[in-house]
Parts: sequence; C-alpha cells; structure tokens
Amino acid sequence: MKSHKTVFIADDDSDDRSFISDAIKEKDTSIDIIEAEDGAQLLDILKQDGTPEPTLIVLDMNMPKMNGLETIAAIKSDSELSSIPAVMISTSSDQMLYRKAFQSGVADFFVKPYTFQGYREMASQLKFKYLS
Repeated sequence: MKSHKTVFIADDDSDDRSFISDAIKEKDTSIDIIEAEDGAQLLDILKQDGTPEPTLIVLDMNMPKMNGLETIAAIKSDSELSSIPAVMISTSSDQMLYRKAFQSGVADFFVKPYTFQGYREMASQLKFKYLS
C-alpha cells in the first residue's frame, strides 16, 4: 500500500474547498490536496501527465460545467480512474439525490457542514475510511 496520499477536491465554492482542505490537513499534514473549481477542471487535472495518483476524490454535487453526478459518471467510466473512491458532498440531504449518487458509483455521501467543526468531523470520517 502506498504511503503518500493525495486528495482531489472539486467544488465551485472556494470557501468550501478551503474548509475541506484545512480540515483534512489538520488530521494529517502529509496528505496533499489538489483543488478544482468544477468537474470538468477536475477531469482535466486528472488527465495531465505527472498528476499524482488520487487516493480519494471529493466532489460537490452542484457545480457549473459538470455537476457531481456527471463527473462521477466520467470517472467511473474511465478504466484508469474507476477504482478510486469518490465521495459526494452536497448542501442537499434529498434522498433521491443520495440514491442517484450511490447508483452513479460514489463510495460515500456527506451533507455539507455548516461549521468548521462539522468539516473536522467529516475529515475524521474520510481519514478513517479512505486515508488511513
């Protein structure tokens, strides 16, 4: 098992990207974070030569250009990326969205926290489940 870990975060809200990144870094400073503003940019980054292999992908549901469901579909249809765990985050707790996300292949689904402590708790779960 590789020891170096890289988390890719795709979210059009720069504050949310920062909160997720900061919370993960608080749990483990050795984890690298690569950020994208939307699903299309994330896929572009993942396709670049020299991009580190992702340990985990964190996707916002509602993004311009390519939303989370479209992005996860593209990831899961790519043989080089399909085995990477991807988690969906959303401001919505709608059960239909939750089901669609899991049907699309996400490993986990989190409702976006409203406090930094909530992001810390989410980061703890991500670390335990995917980054240990």
